[in-house]
Amino acid sequence: MNLFRLLLFLLTVSAANASDALKTAVIRHYAVIVSATYQDSLKSAEDLRSAIQKLLAAPSEDTLAAARVAWIAARKPYLQSETFRFYEGPVDLIDSRLNSWPVDEAYIESIIGHPELHPLLSAESIAALNEKDGEKSISTGFHAIEFLLWGEDHDREGPGDRSCQDFLPGNERRRDYLRIVTDMLVRDLKSLDVDWREDRPDNYRAWFIASSQHKSLRKILDGMGSLSAAELAGERLTVAYETKEQEDEHSCFSDTTHSDVIYNALGIQNVFTGKYTRTDGTLIEGPGIEALLRQTSPPLADELVAQLAASLEAARSIPEPFDQAFLGPDTTLGRIAIHRTIRALQQQAESISKTAALVGAKEKAE
Repeated sequence: MNLFRLLLFLLTVSAANASDALKTAVIRHYAVIVSATYQDSLKSAEDLRSAIQKLLAAPSEDTLAAARVAWIAARKPYLQSETFRFYEGPVDLIDSRLNSWPVDEAYIESIIGHPELHPLLSAESIAALNEKDGEKSISTGFHAIEFLLWGEDHDREGPGDRSCQDFLPGNERRRDYLRIVTDMLVRDLKSLDVDWREDRPDNYRAWFIASSQHKSLRKILDGMGSLSAAELAGERLTVAYETKEQEDEHSCFSDTTHSDVIYNALGIQNVFTGKYTRTDGTLIEGPGIEALLRQTSPPLADELVAQLAASLEAARSIPEPFDQAFLGPDTTLGRIAIHRTIRALQQQAESISKTAALVGAKEKAE
């Protein structure tokens, strides 16, 4: 081998090793972001549980309002975590208990109001009823708690307006139900925290990091792409945009669907850039998918940075409340904003798919 070929060979090997090292760093930093996001989700859910305990101890309009504020706060980190779904990870095993929707209000009311049919309210009995009679027969999770705190939304200008009197002593089954499903939410988020903790040598995080690089990268990008296109652009926006039905709105009782879209979009951006701002304001920063993409296609990296910013900006432009924004002709400002968000999410999903091939996430399984 002549000197030129030897140098070329050494440079190629060096570049490959550098790329492998960066892939490892990206995968490890992804696990850091996942863990931090689930820690924030757990902590905010515990704060929600504390607010609900205060509501049940002393029902008043003030304690009910505080519980609602805590629910909205708890949603923010969880919504950012939804980009960690869609690849058979730990959350996919329990997501039906965490964030299933839309909720059939009558289903929850029938469980509470018919002790002859459901004599024992417990975590086990309520979990067994979740989706028992179909996708809308939701009995657990964020949206069940949302319904219990707000009630049905009959106000065009605002959310549901449940009275604090629904939680006065004497309404024991409703009080028990709210307490139980909130405890279940905390328990499930605790399990996700454990699954991704750094100090657990035999948990999912350890397995994820030890897996082949292309498998872990494929999971990361599958989560980003699936949330962006099929779930957010499709199920959560297009369905409501086309049907104009309030029951197809993601967080219909609290009228916070616009916030759901924003924090879902932000979660995708977090993984791409390698940045996550924790609920206490701490910035976590490291190599994300963007760093890998810049090695192979700087133009696509720039394009995806712009697309992620555009989808987030479009989401923020959707007027509140969402259930009024999707009404009327397609020329209304609300429908224009929703349609623009859908298109932006679809476009970035196409770029995410291209990214998967370029960063080595589509290699054949070993």
